[in-house]
Amino acid sequence: MKLLSVNVAMPREVQINGKAVLTGFFKQPVDGPVWLGSLMLAGDGQADLTVHGGEHQAAYTYPFEHYAYWEQVMDVPKYPPGTFGENFTTSGLLETEICIGDVLRCGEAIVQVTMPRLPCFKFAHKMGRPAIIKEFLHSGFSGFYHRVLKEGMVQAGDAIELQERDPHRITVRQILGLQRLKEGDLADVHRALKMENLAPSLREDLEARLAHETIESRS
Repeated sequence: MKLLSVNVAMPREVQINGKAVLTGFFKQPVDGPVWLGSLMLAGDGQADLTVHGGEHQAAYTYPFEHYAYWEQVMDVPKYPPGTFGENFTTSGLLETEICIGDVLRCGEAIVQVTMPRLPCFKFAHKMGRPAIIKEFLHSGFSGFYHRVLKEGMVQAGDAIELQERDPHRITVRQILGLQRLKEGDLADVHRALKMENLAPSLREDLEARLAHETIESRS
């Protein structure tokens, strides 16, 4: 497993449907070491802190393995690192294999996998394709966020090592299915909610699904 590129951007203003909107989506690769702090990478920023950033979204990883798929879908010869708004472009870390709660070492830093990424209208604007919000979600190629357990320098070329596997063994892809794709059943949701380190927003989504389906099952 390897960190191929570290990408950052400060929020900038773009026009979406005639309105000025701030977005930090336009990430660019950085040469050399970058400090990964408890809430973000040095030189990086989030525009809307109500849905981005914070302890459980300090950094966002996207697997390079998915780039070829999107280049074909979008009919683009080659996308540069950071295209999907990710801080870390990686190899060897797939959503079907990495679990929520897994602890990884990258360079000097230690991070924990927290939640899949859900696409938004800013992503669609950047990609120039409104339909990509649904396509991205249903592809299962979500990437995933981290919280930082140990701050430190990271840089392109760093090896990524699995330090600790979460005992519940629920993959990022499985959580995405429970959270947004109506996959799994109530037993699966109950099992996911037993995880101690669930990000608050993810826990809220799972609890909402549990409540909704419990009511439906009784009606």
